[in-house]
Amino acid sequence: MSPFALAPSLYGHIEVVCGPMFSGKTEELIRRVKRAQIARQRVQIFKPMIDNRYHDENVVSHSAQSIEAQPIECSSDILEHLYDSTRVVAIDEVQFFNEDIIPIVKKLVRRGIRVILAGLDQDYRGVPFGPIPHLMAVADRVDKVQAICTVCGAPATKTFRKNVEDDAQVLVGETDLYEARCGNHFEYHEEEELISYRKAAPEPTETSI
Repeated sequence: MSPFALAPSLYGHIEVVCGPMFSGKTEELIRRVKRAQIARQRVQIFKPMIDNRYHDENVVSHSAQSIEAQPIECSSDILEHLYDSTRVVAIDEVQFFNEDIIPIVKKLVRRGIRVILAGLDQDYRGVPFGPIPHLMAVADRVDKVQAICTVCGAPATKTFRKNVEDDAQVLVGETDLYEARCGNHFEYHEEEELISYRKAAPEPTETSI
């Protein structure tokens, strides 16, 4: 077990829990928050206002676990709502925030705050999602969790979107729109991505030997 989960530190740090939909990311965030509360640490939980699938305010997991949170419109709202006594900040669905969340998280760390982040590491195309790659890179701890493929039952690391007609990266939904898939059963436009890559790649030049 990580020492981060056992005792408060004199310095802040970042924990990232990421993976596909239905992998238990929010459930793990709630578990860590509740442990911090048992340790009598002041915790504040934030979620993007766009995520109102189960509740307008609470953070709710797919397994119906729930905890009170502060819905915010943009990442700068975190600092506005932050209490001086807060020692742990948890942010769910962090992929929905733009790149501004990165300096906000770093500022929290400099204040000695433990920051717990949960979110999708890839979108429905298998492309790294929003600020997640950067946050994973600067995190002190990263846990990539897996779901179960709805086709074969194998460990799933991808989020498959059923509605391929809407190509917006952010499209909030549940089992009506998404399924967890393994790599073998993840469908995306591989040929189109390859064509785009070839167009972007520089033309080869002849070199003398």
